[in-house]
Amino acid sequence: MQIGVIGSGSFGSSLGVLLADKGYDVTIWGRNSGLIQEINENHRNEKYLPGIDLPKNLKGSTSLEEAVKDKDMIVSAPPSHAITDILKEIKSFLPEKAPIVSASKGIENGSLRLVSEIFEAELPGKFHSRLSYLSGPSFAKELVKRVPTIVSIASKNEATARRVQEIFSFTYFRTYWTPDVVGVEVGGSLKNVIAIAAGVSDGLGFGQNTRAALITRGLTEISRLGVKLGADPLTFLGPSGMGDLILTCCGDASRNRTVGFRLGKGESLDSILGGMVEVAEGVKTAKSGFELSQKLGIEMAITTEVYKMLYEHKNPKEVVRDLMGRDLKREGL
Repeated sequence: MQIGVIGSGSFGSSLGVLLADKGYDVTIWGRNSGLIQEINENHRNEKYLPGIDLPKNLKGSTSLEEAVKDKDMIVSAPPSHAITDILKEIKSFLPEKAPIVSASKGIENGSLRLVSEIFEAELPGKFHSRLSYLSGPSFAKELVKRVPTIVSIASKNEATARRVQEIFSFTYFRTYWTPDVVGVEVGGSLKNVIAIAAGVSDGLGFGQNTRAALITRGLTEISRLGVKLGADPLTFLGPSGMGDLILTCCGDASRNRTVGFRLGKGESLDSILGGMVEVAEGVKTAKSGFELSQKLGIEMAITTEVYKMLYEHKNPKEVVRDLMGRDLKREGL
């Protein structure tokens, strides 16, 4: 089997390693010619996966056409804000019968589209039954160390979901399929916003009680938005909901938690983002998540406060004060 992976960052590369471990021939695309050369000549990706030897059957390319054309499956894992332009470029040479798996997480700024909505809008209808979405608690640096991991595979087409599930499942990587594309997408996107809030709490020196409160109430507002968009509420109790939320809010390898932690310590957002190697999706998603909640008339207190902190320069201590001082209400609302 020939598999193309779009995106040579940590997660795209780690999925490429997994698929190569299974014996598939993997071509991974990236814009950085030096990084691609390093993959091909040294079997390393030191920028994103330092110290990891890559399988010999994983190669790199700076050509999107080479990475995609005539492949038996396509995995798309660039930052969510890059997806629209990439799809416009590749749709003329996408193989019509190959499953397409998106592993990107986010809500597009401006249009407020989920990643699944971007794919369906940018690709012709003949590809829609081949689309699927991978999400769940899966840090790249643990995945390439073959740490046991579970994820969700969502597709509106059961045959596609089951096929992708079969291709990805391995000794250290277990997949669960679901038809709930919206739930998987919303959970995977908004958990990054809640993780920023959890990081702020840790940076301010608050304890486990506060983090647990943010995770619990964060799951409530993620579910609230997802159900409004048509998701199954049970999805948010699974890998792409609660599982991914807990990992991203608690794990030291979480880029979004790190952004929040450093904000809580008093650093500026520009300084933090300027020094990061990879994108913290929660920064952009905080804006689109807030705007979507306003459009739909849904209360999302944590998302709103994170938006104000990132885009209106609200002091992190004031964010905590305002969250704790909200009107009392019944649990679950």
